[in-house]
Amino acid sequence: MKIKSIESYILSDKLKESFYFSQWEYSERRICIVKVTSDTGHVGWGEGYGPAGVIQAGIEHLTQFIVGMNPLETETIWSMMYRRTLDYARRGVLVSAISAIDVALWDLKGKIMQQPVHLLLGGKKRDFITPYATGLYYTHCDDLCGKLVEEAKQYVALGYKAMKMKVGLGIDVDIEYVKSVREAIGPDVQLMIDANHAYNLREAVQLSRAVEQYNIGWFEEPISPEYYDQYHELRTKTTIPISGGECEYLRFGFQTLLQSKSVDIIQPDICATGGLTEAKRIAALASVYGVELVPHTWGTGIAISAALHFVGNLDILPGRLRTPNAFIEYDRTENGLREELTTTDMVAVNGEIKLSDKPGLGFEFNEDILHKYTLKE
Repeated sequence: MKIKSIESYILSDKLKESFYFSQWEYSERRICIVKVTSDTGHVGWGEGYGPAGVIQAGIEHLTQFIVGMNPLETETIWSMMYRRTLDYARRGVLVSAISAIDVALWDLKGKIMQQPVHLLLGGKKRDFITPYATGLYYTHCDDLCGKLVEEAKQYVALGYKAMKMKVGLGIDVDIEYVKSVREAIGPDVQLMIDANHAYNLREAVQLSRAVEQYNIGWFEEPISPEYYDQYHELRTKTTIPISGGECEYLRFGFQTLLQSKSVDIIQPDICATGGLTEAKRIAALASVYGVELVPHTWGTGIAISAALHFVGNLDILPGRLRTPNAFIEYDRTENGLREELTTTDMVAVNGEIKLSDKPGLGFEFNEDILHKYTLKE
């Protein structure tokens, strides 16, 4: 059995309404996906997180080395891709290219073997996963606070047990918005905040202390991912758990994050940090340090499905009578690519997602939609 071909596509979807966070504004979704085909006719789909054009170039570079290899040998192929890029791409978007191919290979392997990916990863350790709604971004409107409150209420009405909102517009504004959202959703829905590294240490401490009273589940990327020691110091100055890691790559990057005691929760993005093959290693590393793992997830249904299978396989730590919720990020912002490209029975119902036992990553791929959104050169 051999890999017959690897094809990559850049997909683009213009948004009806732009949205922004502490750093940038989005008016378009642009994502690179990859299709890996075996000589048996089976197909697997993967996705890379980051600048789509650069990821596509990385995929094209890697293709020459792995076409003809056995698609079932995911670790061997991963090692080949890693060694071929080690001298010049230990971090960043070429790792996203590796990730995209690796995710596609796991989907392909599952289809060839007629087994779900969670079983191939080692087994399903939970049937249900708790999605937290990622939304509450900023838009240009007269009453942004009121708009955020209404959006938060909608998530509650849909049954979500947790949600994450953006902060980073300024401490006073952040406090007002967090307070308003907490009052709107009540005390029983978990609320997390994400600054996308907008603040310095002093500001992050100030904001943390101000919003502790609103029972924040975690404070994500409060400061630049470069400042490991400052993350550690922030942890000593707030009772809010600190999370981060979407900007880390490979197990080696996460070893630095964990050794420095920077975070309470690590958040690797499977489509950026090395794919499912490397995410398994990162999860093992996190268990050694006793640190929770909640993957960062952003993109199409391919990325969401990969994260669901990964979380389904995560060890239950610590062991206790009532197992705590296993979270997955569930982006709710406008995204035609996410809604149309794939169909799956892994959908949120009453605040839970039931893991699929269908082969591969458990979705059906619509190639007509692929051509609809493929960016024309």
